[in-house]
Amino acid sequence: MGIKRYIILLPLLAFAFFLKAQSADEVTFEVKLSKSKLGINERLRVDFTMNQDGDDFIAPDFQGFKVLMGPSQAISSSWINGVRSYSKTYSYTLAPTARGKFSIGQASIVIKGKTYKSSPKQVEVTAAVDKPNDEMTVDDVADESLHLVAEVSKITPFLNEAVSVVYKLYVSPTISVSNYRPLDNPKYNNFWSQDIPVTRLNAQNGTYQGKPFRYVVLKRVVLYPQRAGKLEIEPLSLEVTVDVPTARRDFFGRAVYASTNKTVSAGRRTLNVRQLPEQGKPADFSGAVGDFDFEVTTSKTDLNASESLQAKVEVRGKGNLKLFQLPEPSLPGSLEVYEPEFEENVRTTLSGSQGKVSNNYTIVPSFKGKYPIPPVSFSYFDPKTEKYRTLSSDEIIINVLSGPTSGASDVVSRSKQEVVTTGNQFNFIKLQPNLTAIGSNYFFGSPGFYLWWLLPLLLIPVAIYLSKKREAMAGDVVGNRIKKANRLARKYLSTAKKALGDKEAFYIALEKALHNYLKAKLKIETSEFSKDKIASLLRERKVDEDTRNRFISLLKNCEMARYSPFSNVQMQQDYDTASEVISTMDKQL
Repeated sequence: MGIKRYIILLPLLAFAFFLKAQSADEVTFEVKLSKSKLGINERLRVDFTMNQDGDDFIAPDFQGFKVLMGPSQAISSSWINGVRSYSKTYSYTLAPTARGKFSIGQASIVIKGKTYKSSPKQVEVTAAVDKPNDEMTVDDVADESLHLVAEVSKITPFLNEAVSVVYKLYVSPTISVSNYRPLDNPKYNNFWSQDIPVTRLNAQNGTYQGKPFRYVVLKRVVLYPQRAGKLEIEPLSLEVTVDVPTARRDFFGRAVYASTNKTVSAGRRTLNVRQLPEQGKPADFSGAVGDFDFEVTTSKTDLNASESLQAKVEVRGKGNLKLFQLPEPSLPGSLEVYEPEFEENVRTTLSGSQGKVSNNYTIVPSFKGKYPIPPVSFSYFDPKTEKYRTLSSDEIIINVLSGPTSGASDVVSRSKQEVVTTGNQFNFIKLQPNLTAIGSNYFFGSPGFYLWWLLPLLLIPVAIYLSKKREAMAGDVVGNRIKKANRLARKYLSTAKKALGDKEAFYIALEKALHNYLKAKLKIETSEFSKDKIASLLRERKVDEDTRNRFISLLKNCEMARYSPFSNVQMQQDYDTASEVISTMDKQL
């Protein structure tokens, strides 16, 4: 019985596959109208659509209508479960020339050597309407065919969690873009921002609102929110030159394009930034958000007194690596410790910053003995698990093999020294010194006496000359400011000047110099602020706009130098600009 059932089903399955193959190969060619009834002051859109590619398309004569635009061509192709889906459309925009009933005649296309024709369609044109809704001008077509979109990776991030924003310009296949320029770049207030440069504009296929479009990525930026609550991302605005096909034809029958300038905007986006939870927050938490590893290492553990070793406190991983303080080790007081040198090796991708940061301490022991470096802890918040984590390093023992000991007995023994005579320290006092008397009026009336009397009179002209000289120097305000500014610039930019020619070292030193200057003048920790926050602080301190912009531009150059080539000439220009900016800001502050 079972075998008979399968024998009956096999022909049915074969027939089903045959029908499916037939339907897949079946050619369709049809016409679609935007409306079948319209006012004489309205516009009609006519689409001729086929499911397979064809040639020799012939449009109807459109009796009773005037062709405003077209034919514009759009192609859509996709593969779903191994089945190819294809669509090709010729579009026209028509304007009625008279009232009445008209027929959109048959169009023809040749597909695989066979000619197919569309069915005629009836259209009724009435009297003018009050509000025409289909007046498709060049600007109307550009509005429908051009869209700027800001794609945000996360709408509800935590404080200091990375959020990527990608700006894409979508362009319909029916038009072309010949040029664009930014009108208004967004200011990321309350965010620490890091641009990811777009080195090349690559057009890619995509869809917008279900329709086939091509798009290019214009701008990429990673944001770290610095405040909880609702934060707005300002829109990016562009002026785009668009070429739209018209109904006119040139001598060779090709469509004539009309150009228009359109302004597109990505629109404002709002993030709902969540505060970091208070529950379970470690006491040593310094603001690190992400996924990190932590370790404390030393260059060696066995050495002699007066030799040096390096202790490194390092955090590596992915997160806000530039926005938190590294923990400080607790070292024994008998070890001489120098100020740490900060090292940074961080790169930024759309998923956020990743790499490592470290503080390198130079340690010099003075006495023999064993010195423990206690474990150091580092805490961070993991936004994936929404929990805090604390990592601890191992205890490190520094073994000083040889050198003086620091015990009290040693100090006493070294303070006792054997007295050695040279042979003439202890002599008898002479009882007859052979002294001779001097006259009671020896000084008075002598040349020295009169010289001391005349000396103040001689010093008066010298004092007058020095006083005038000092007044002249004090009156030279510009000269004094220049000298002071030069001293200030040399103070903060000395390391950067030494590194001229080495791009990475120069811009690291220049960025530190700029931040250290602000720390000294404004008494702030600039590592906690974004460039916009720094600009806001300078504005509050009455620093003029040009100086603020040049200062922020220098900070941006320091960041861009990690990813872009910079010449020696540009490094020298940035160094000179930094000297001028520090000089100007110092006078204004």
